[in-house]
Amino acid sequence: MQTLYVSQQNCYVSLNKESLVLKQGDNILGEVQLPLLEQILIFGKSQVSTQAIRACLWHDIPIAYLSRMGYCYGRMLPIARGFRQLSRYQQQLSFTDNLITARAIVQGKLKNSRTLLRRQRKRLESANLESVLQSLDYLANQAGLAESREKLMGFEGAGAAQYFNVLGDCLTNSDFVFTSRTRRPPGNPVNAILSFGYQVLWNHLLALIELQGLDPYYASLHVGNDGHAALASDLIEEFRAPIVDSLLLWLVNSRVIHAQDDFDYRDGGCFLNDTGRRKYLQAFLQRMEEQVQDDNGDKQPRWDLLTRQVKAYKQFVYNPSYQYQPYLIR
Repeated sequence: MQTLYVSQQNCYVSLNKESLVLKQGDNILGEVQLPLLEQILIFGKSQVSTQAIRACLWHDIPIAYLSRMGYCYGRMLPIARGFRQLSRYQQQLSFTDNLITARAIVQGKLKNSRTLLRRQRKRLESANLESVLQSLDYLANQAGLAESREKLMGFEGAGAAQYFNVLGDCLTNSDFVFTSRTRRPPGNPVNAILSFGYQVLWNHLLALIELQGLDPYYASLHVGNDGHAALASDLIEEFRAPIVDSLLLWLVNSRVIHAQDDFDYRDGGCFLNDTGRRKYLQAFLQRMEEQVQDDNGDKQPRWDLLTRQVKAYKQFVYNPSYQYQPYLIR
């Protein structure tokens, strides 16, 4: 089953018999048969015809409307769809089931952080890198033995501190300096890019979680409340390094984003300005549309990596004996 991502602006989705046609002006960008379609995500300023909406609802295909940052404005769902049963399954998961999954999530984050740094090793002159690689490997092993969420969060926090301690060494653009992670508010341009990128990715995951019918406030690692969709915070962990952090390195080292022109300093912090956000979102969407090869040798856009992990968590909820496997880069 396919997911239709309409991320280019000013597009129009119409119905042609049993297919949806995606156009931008007079140009046809693509066509997908309704029986093959699972869900549609509309980013920014694009439209779907009434006939296409009606056909999607008839075929049990939900439509989500999002900002270009990934914030979900709302969804169109078939009236027969009800997800309260799935939410009950989430609430009934045992402490052990949640702990095993939380371990996998933290291990996935630490291993992906290590892999990203290892890829940079050939061109880096960092005395600390080897020790950090060893530390991340050790912490990932310890996370697999943790007996509580609190201990897991401790290993995750220690790994993040080690990782960010050397991430700045991977930056070859002397206009950008990074020594530590600061969030509220971001303290410099690198932290501003990271904060914005994580928020964009978190919003995308939240939309996918809701489209799959999962309750975003019940999670395995993070604790949810009315203001925190904890499941999105769980599932973002394994994608931080391979998506947001790797994009940061490309944007800075390729000098796509400029330290002087693309940031504002206000409210005691540093933030991407309008120009900087446009540059980031354009690069982010292009990267997510790139084709990558999955474990079966098939090619798919990076968007589908997110959907695959949300579905894997959903499968775990339905059948806890199915152990959740995080996304790992090589």
